[in-house]
Amino acid sequence: MGVDYYKILQVDRSAKDDDLKKAYRKLAMKWHPDKNPNNKKEAEAKFKQISEAYDVLSDPQKRAVYDQFGEEGLKGQVPPPGAGGFSGGRDGGGPTTFRFNPRSADDIFSEFFGFTSPFGGMGDIGGGQRASASGFSRGMFGDDIFASFRNAAAGAEGGPTGVPRKAAAIERMLPCSLEDLYKGTTKKMKISRDVTDASGRPTTMEEILTIEIKPGWKKGTKITFPEKGNEQRGVIPSDLVFIIDEKPHSVFKRDGNDLIATQKISLVEALTGYTAQVTTLDGRNLTIPINNVVGPTYEEVVKGEGMPVPKEPGKKGNLRIKFNIKFPSRLTSEQKTGIKRLLTSS
Repeated sequence: MGVDYYKILQVDRSAKDDDLKKAYRKLAMKWHPDKNPNNKKEAEAKFKQISEAYDVLSDPQKRAVYDQFGEEGLKGQVPPPGAGGFSGGRDGGGPTTFRFNPRSADDIFSEFFGFTSPFGGMGDIGGGQRASASGFSRGMFGDDIFASFRNAAAGAEGGPTGVPRKAAAIERMLPCSLEDLYKGTTKKMKISRDVTDASGRPTTMEEILTIEIKPGWKKGTKITFPEKGNEQRGVIPSDLVFIIDEKPHSVFKRDGNDLIATQKISLVEALTGYTAQVTTLDGRNLTIPINNVVGPTYEEVVKGEGMPVPKEPGKKGNLRIKFNIKFPSRLTSEQKTGIKRLLTSS
């Protein structure tokens, strides 16, 4: 049979239309030449093979010819007259021949995804980091630039050819310190994206996005910039979505709207009293006397010194102080006797 199109698309001979589309989407994104700049020649060959295989197997008439006559039937032998996608002619008075005219690989790709070159140039982002409107480069957040395009493609697929579909949102984590989330802050992100100017020509536009972090926002909060992705033919630009992530803090851990601080104290302090010193996230120094006996599970709760509650201005959670009690490594006989006498008498 020559070239095995089923093997190229990694599908069974009984594959249905949905199976073919799924296989093509996966392999075309993997082997697009723009995604393989260090191996472009091999990628171009594979990309063309994948496109040709899909072109044949997705067309019932071409597939019937291929199944019966193989590659030779597509490229010169005599399949049944009237098979679609073939051009007729005579060579020196011989029998009518039919030759397969493969469609452009880029045209097929564009029909699926709405654009022919999804892995384009990158733009600058503040602080020497780099980003594009369709995805962020490895190094800013340490993830895969091409994941954004896979998501965008998934959002664009499935509709009729020529009907614009909105690409899937591009989501990226936005690391924030606990101080940022306590006090609120403003972050600016510089992006560059592909747009079409008034004359219809493609151009690159740079834009600074301002992100207002509100006091008390939690990890997972999303900030959406509608349709700030690249403008591509047949696709409504993606939304850019930043997701708040909370950096670890050296003193506090967050539990909802509460803040938890753990202090090390000696056994003597746990039994006889202790004064906790805490510097808040906005720089105030708190002095908190602990007069109760501190056991391993004891918490001292300071009302209203936790995180701001976003939906209730002026309200805050609590500060909860936990204790790590340091026991002595050894005691003399006299100390043991004295402690036993004191504790027994109490």
